[in-house]
Amino acid sequence: MNKIVAKEQFSTNVTKLVVEAPLIAKSRRAGHFVIVRYDDNGERIPLTIADSDVAAGTITLVIQAIGDSTKKICGLEPGDSLHDVVGPLGQATRIKNYGTVLCCGGGVGVAPLLPIIRAMKAAGNRVVSVLAGRSKDLIILEKEVRESSDDVIIMTDDGSYGKQGLVTAGVEEVIKREKVDHCVTIGPAIMMKFVSLLTKKYEVPTEASLNAIMVDGTGMCGACRVSVGGKARFVCVEGPEFDAHQIDFDELMMRLKSY
Repeated sequence: MNKIVAKEQFSTNVTKLVVEAPLIAKSRRAGHFVIVRYDDNGERIPLTIADSDVAAGTITLVIQAIGDSTKKICGLEPGDSLHDVVGPLGQATRIKNYGTVLCCGGGVGVAPLLPIIRAMKAAGNRVVSVLAGRSKDLIILEKEVRESSDDVIIMTDDGSYGKQGLVTAGVEEVIKREKVDHCVTIGPAIMMKFVSLLTKKYEVPTEASLNAIMVDGTGMCGACRVSVGGKARFVCVEGPEFDAHQIDFDELMMRLKSY
């Protein structure tokens, strides 16, 4: 059992939980994820680790309430417990000093992007972050992102905060004004597809996280199979991050409709 020690409501459907998991907190790296279950009969839910506190022995998870299981998890309060939390799983993000790194996240994708932003900054990179959401209340973790970024651009579809427009407008603004050596994008598949098409046009190496397609988290169910460079890859064991310019995003989006 893993006790909930803190909770914050980001929006109606997005919740942040701080969970006791000392061994995971100690060993996790940017890009890693965990599998959680609400109870003994609950679904296995893969969630990327947004933050950890080694001293407190906790990890931070950001959950979007979509189905029955995620709604139950989001309904937990401090003092309640998750039945189990397994991890860290997956391959860690490749962190090095690239030069200037552009990190762009959409919606809850900002949560798994945050540890990457922090790690890229710690590695000596100039980090420019572009955060996007449909409206102001869907922009999450802005304060934390700003603490580890050299510049932050906010894009909202309705113009209620930051600049009005899609994430790609913010990405192109950065690429046109300065040399970008590497890009990381996490968010809805359609967003990552168009970010990838844009960065490919400007020849900026890009990685995308495909955590949304994962189901069992061990590679056994095959649900997370995607085509990367014409080859079948399994997101939960070989990813979740891949060369965005090699991902078949149309196939990915078709598969996402199945789950």
